[in-house]
Amino acid sequence: MMFNKSDIIAAMEETGMIPVFNHNDIEVAKGVIDASYRAGVRVFEFTNRGNNSLEVFKALKEHANQFEGLILGIGTIFSPTEVEEFLDAGADFIVSPALIPSVAVVCNKQDILWIPGCGTVTEIFNAKEMGAQVFKAFPGNVLGPSFVSAVKVVLPEIKIMPTGGVEPTEDNLGKWFKAGVSCVGMGSQLFKKEWIQEKKYTALEEQIGKALTTIKSLKS
Repeated sequence: MMFNKSDIIAAMEETGMIPVFNHNDIEVAKGVIDASYRAGVRVFEFTNRGNNSLEVFKALKEHANQFEGLILGIGTIFSPTEVEEFLDAGADFIVSPALIPSVAVVCNKQDILWIPGCGTVTEIFNAKEMGAQVFKAFPGNVLGPSFVSAVKVVLPEIKIMPTGGVEPTEDNLGKWFKAGVSCVGMGSQLFKKEWIQEKKYTALEEQIGKALTTIKSLKS
């Protein structure tokens, strides 16, 4: 494993954003990760949402090895078997949409950063007790920045990453970072469907770069 948990968390907080993406075409996935890296992304989450996701991830991991400092994780993980498969494929970290104890056990045993999806203070507390260091507020568009603010009152040390519905605008990002998030996960709002279909990677790079610049400004 090239990156330890501290390395990954530091990179997440430094850039403030993790792109979240899936595609069944490896060439498209390569184009997206290339554009993301050029824009300044250093932590990228591919998601396990297609029949060939493992196959695509393996090829993407091999492709991504050329980029210095690029951390590539896998999301939408629900079982220990999936954890093992994607770790064997080179995943640097594991993300789940829910708090799944069996996933926590495998990741802790292998000393891998795992980010569970949590929607209540109880789930966040339980995840913390299980060893989680970063917590995915999911779905972000349902929970909202006020959820993060409330959690941070009682658990101020918690590192929260909302995913789902986060928008690459100064207004939306401003609300999340003001609430106290450590970083945000961004998928469909960042990767416009038509841009992906038409392989407009330059436009994508510009959009990602703009979002990263906005986040940097908000954090300073």
